[in-house]
Amino acid sequence: MMDGGILLIDKPSGPTSHDVVHKIRKKLKTKRVGHAGTLDPLATGLLVVCVGGATRLLEYMTATEKMYTGEVVFGIGTDTDDASGNVIATGSAASIDDAQLAAAVQQLTGTIVQKVPAYSAVHVNGKRAYELARAGEDVEMPSREVHIHSFSVDALTRDGQAARAAFAVRCSKGTYIRALCRDLGGILGVPAHMASLRRTAVGPAQIAEAVDLDAFMRADDASLFLQKPISYLTTYPKLEVTTETLIQLANGQRANVDLVPDMAVAKDDVLFVCHADELAAVAEVTAVSDQLELQPKKVFWKRG
Repeated sequence: MMDGGILLIDKPSGPTSHDVVHKIRKKLKTKRVGHAGTLDPLATGLLVVCVGGATRLLEYMTATEKMYTGEVVFGIGTDTDDASGNVIATGSAASIDDAQLAAAVQQLTGTIVQKVPAYSAVHVNGKRAYELARAGEDVEMPSREVHIHSFSVDALTRDGQAARAAFAVRCSKGTYIRALCRDLGGILGVPAHMASLRRTAVGPAQIAEAVDLDAFMRADDASLFLQKPISYLTTYPKLEVTTETLIQLANGQRANVDLVPDMAVAKDDVLFVCHADELAAVAEVTAVSDQLELQPKKVFWKRG
């Protein structure tokens, strides 16, 4: 029904997310590859990649929560807010205790506002922020509202005047974990940075399902790692429809379908249209009564 699919890659530390996409394009001999959420070069873990027709689903794959583990260092601040940057501030973390750390973590749980790191890919004055930062320009970075569903930090370990702690975070899309580490230090009154980061989940996709990048590149038939997108699209409701309905949608026509009991949908909502347990189309709800009126947005199903 759809060419391509979803690829779950366990990214090593070092390459950029774009580097990984480039490798996958060469391996699968296709240009239609894109990732659903950047991992910084330093970070490891789950990179969700869309291949072939599934690239048309990237906007829906990115709209989901993510989970991370990592380590934060207190007493040392860097210009990138992670271990890849230059040290720009130091201070003693000897007086910080676990109770103070736990209280600071609570202040960064729930809906918070964080300032985007200077070394990031967001556009500022028409340029990437990291380009301006590397050029030595001092710019006011934008702030974003994000939601931290859960944030836990283990007991501190001492390293001279610095201190370290492992952490785990479940958060909304758009969250900068290195900014979270930086701000955690700010609450405690010491510079801080993210020493390591590993993404363990993106929505329903788990790191345990991912293939190591090197193993993927060595595989004789790497296409066997592609998975059906429908399992990883949990942000919007799903609706199974008949072939007749699909014909209408495939022809660009609006279609009326019976409202499924207990399905919470409203006008202008997006839903995933399924047939034979596979994704067939993406549609917008244009009217709701005892039936749903659907307007096709993207159709993957083909007759025959």
